[in-house]
Amino acid sequence: MERVTTFTSRLAPLAIDNIDTDQIIPARFLKTTSKIGLGDQLFCDWRYDAEGQPKADFILNKLEGKAAQVLLAGDNFGCGSSREHAPWALLQYGFKAVISTSFADIFKGNSAKNSLLTIIVPADAHKALFAALADDPAAQVTVDLAEQKLTLPDGETVTFPIDEFAKQCMLNGVDELGYILKQDEAIRAYEAKRPLTVNTELAA
Repeated sequence: MERVTTFTSRLAPLAIDNIDTDQIIPARFLKTTSKIGLGDQLFCDWRYDAEGQPKADFILNKLEGKAAQVLLAGDNFGCGSSREHAPWALLQYGFKAVISTSFADIFKGNSAKNSLLTIIVPADAHKALFAALADDPAAQVTVDLAEQKLTLPDGETVTFPIDEFAKQCMLNGVDELGYILKQDEAIRAYEAKRPLTVNTELAA
């Protein structure tokens, strides 16, 4: 998994509340267990017309959407059914983070396991970001995961919450299994100090 540290990026604004996982990646694309190609299917029903041609007015088909590594979404992003394909599709497209005022818990958990950063900001900062993009579509933010800080286009900073275990996994570029495997030496040392016990009832 790719390490997430500090990066600066443009924003792709999608000012829609309650975007559910079926809108992020429609159910008909869930048969695959591969992540390859899911980026092309991200927001498919909004992104393409009935003939499969890109809609010119949709954000991911515009320059600012194609150049962005951060999606600026409306409130309650990722609601609906649980599907790991949703963060897969966002990552495959090229997003490293999604900014919202709130996320559905299951989506947030799936995102953390796949190193997609979900950044929760206060309503005033959220509104300021959309306003900044209205003035300058090329406006950028800086994400500092180690410090849990988001620097807005005007230089103001806001802090965002993140589960500490998920943070360490992202900073080190490992998933849950990878984190455990990295503790192999410590686990062996701990086990070596413990006396071997035998269940006498089972042994009998």
